Amino acid sequence: MPDQRLLNQFGLKYSPFQPNIPVEDLWLRPGLDSFLFRIESLVIEGGFGLLSGDPGQGKSKACHLLAHRLQQVGDVVVGVMERPQSGLGDFYRELGRLFNVNLSPANRYGGFQALRERWHEHIRASLFRPVLLVDEAQEVPTACLTELRILGSARFDSEFLLTTVLAGDARLTERFRTPELLALGSRIRVRLALDPLSRDDLIAWLDHMLARAGAPQLLTDGLKQAIVDHAAGNPRILAGLGADLLAAAAQKGVPQLDEKLFFEVFSRPSTTPRQGRPTAARNGGRS
Repeated sequence: MPDQRLLNQFGLKYSPFQPNIPVEDLWLRPGLDSFLFRIESLVIEGGFGLLSGDPGQGKSKACHLLAHRLQQVGDVVVGVMERPQSGLGDFYRELGRLFNVNLSPANRYGGFQALRERWHEHIRASLFRPVLLVDEAQEVPTACLTELRILGSARFDSEFLLTTVLAGDARLTERFRTPELLALGSRIRVRLALDPLSRDDLIAWLDHMLARAGAPQLLTDGLKQAIVDHAAGNPRILAGLGADLLAAAAQKGVPQLDEKLFFEVFSRPSTTPRQGRPTAARNGGRS
């Protein structure tokens, strides 16, 4: 069934379980609003911020929200790194593209100076530090993280030329304990760790997303409880469960998603073993 037909069937403006939610409709999990506010303040002074958490806890959505908020502030330049795993040469090329500086791969020192001069000019003109957002920052090579630390500071580390926000999983926070990155880890000024959400928070996420999508009664209360219990505190898993149920409801033509549909979609069907062949258990749910 085409997406628009599915949305029309349930009276939805968009699917609340897909990743491309309008940024203005995203849910603010506990602690995130304070983190975003502190990063907005950090733009005036510069320095490093860190957003950490397990996969599926909303780091990318938080970066999306942050970029949107900063772009509403006049004169703030926001660069979003798209290839965090790049080596040092491509790392400089991407910084040059993000901040409109022509860099020569053969002259890395010249690129270093050109970027710093561009950032100095921006600070003098706007009083704001340029912002660099790096999602999946656990993939950034150590040499590039070290280069960012040196590139973005001046006057014996007493002045910051850049505001950098790194978002990554536990591998990133562990790397900051190594001798190579200890200096960078000690300079992180604003931190937020995204822990697994509580059942109440996941219910709040569901209620918010359903209301914003235009169908607050799409799921029964019993179904909300059931899928939250199977989501392990992870919004991405919860969204996956919801997407599967929505597709199944569209196929069956039911007007509302309920517990009966949940058991039909995710229960383990009993199978009769074929003689001479082992039968693997079938799992229609998600881990």
